[in-house]
Amino acid sequence: MHYAIVTETYPPDVNGVALTVQSLETGLRARGHRVSLVRPRQQGAHAAATDHALVPGFALPRYPGLRAGMPAARLLGRTWRHARPDAIYIATEGPLGWSAMRAARHLGIPVATGLHTRFDEYMRDYRVPWLQPVALAWMRHFHNRADATLVPTRELEAWLHGCGFRHGRLLRRAVDTGLFDPAKRSETLRADLGVAPGAPLLIHVGRLAAEKNLPLALRGLRMLQAHRPEARMVWVGDGPLRGQLQRENPDCLFTGVQRGEELARLFASADLFVFPSLSETFGNVTLESMASGVPVVAYDYAAAREHLRDGVHGAAIAAGDEDGFLAATVRLGSNMPQLRAMGAAARAAVQGLSPQQVAADLDHLLRRLRNREHAHVDNAAA
Repeated sequence: MHYAIVTETYPPDVNGVALTVQSLETGLRARGHRVSLVRPRQQGAHAAATDHALVPGFALPRYPGLRAGMPAARLLGRTWRHARPDAIYIATEGPLGWSAMRAARHLGIPVATGLHTRFDEYMRDYRVPWLQPVALAWMRHFHNRADATLVPTRELEAWLHGCGFRHGRLLRRAVDTGLFDPAKRSETLRADLGVAPGAPLLIHVGRLAAEKNLPLALRGLRMLQAHRPEARMVWVGDGPLRGQLQRENPDCLFTGVQRGEELARLFASADLFVFPSLSETFGNVTLESMASGVPVVAYDYAAAREHLRDGVHGAAIAAGDEDGFLAATVRLGSNMPQLRAMGAAARAAVQGLSPQQVAADLDHLLRRLRNREHAHVDNAAA
């Protein structure tokens, strides 16, 4: 089979969409399929693989280092007429994604889309809540042109149905339990971070931006320090709020963006992952923390609702309950033996979420779309 993937973001970009797309691409190739990928050119990136088609891009406001792809419907039309894919997966709803949708629909190629970002929620976080209905209508119009819209949780699948999205399908996310492993915990790294022996170390991994609700994580740290003054916090990631956070919190450590083994060592060397975001469609970092044997405090939605058992793998707090979030941070951060037991349970809970199985699920779904399209053409010709 020949599958095409269209995405506005791809490694070395560091975000959940980029890493998920790369994992799906790798998994489909491992199953013996040809995969052609369309993405924007990236400044400073290594040369593209021969099966990657690069299009012009432009910088995204408020997201330094990330670029969206320019529309390329004519280019994609020519390319796909010459080497027609059996099915197309469009991972992002930017200008490149919209133009790919137009080209695919014109050529009659089946399309699946991925809903990775709740842009309607971002309107609230960036203080333009009156634009939420506009963003939702824009998302619905795009995804309803596809044959399937893939989401990582049953909760989000139900939300799609309730908001008039017609073709929601569940495609679970995976985590690399070989990379994210409790065995990578390092007392040397903890000492380098300035953590006293036996002191609780909190961690946050993600973009340092308004939509991540970061002040709540800081309040949790300060409340924990009232009981455990030696508690510390490491912030892994970058974004527009980093400068302010770093100036106002000199006792915290800011590592910037980390990848691969360095990220895995940081995760495994922490004691509690605090994740106060309310704008995720999933949150891959939740699974990465659990795989690392580190309990999670998060709101009860997205990845936490799907995989985190409250009181077993950490704490899943009712959405918006800030007092509950803070209380859980203090309660768990003050009880190191409980954190160890929860971490072991969290690791065990995600060991079956293999990237190979997710790629197989996507393969089967795309095959069904392709076979349905062929049956429709055959019936029309009969």
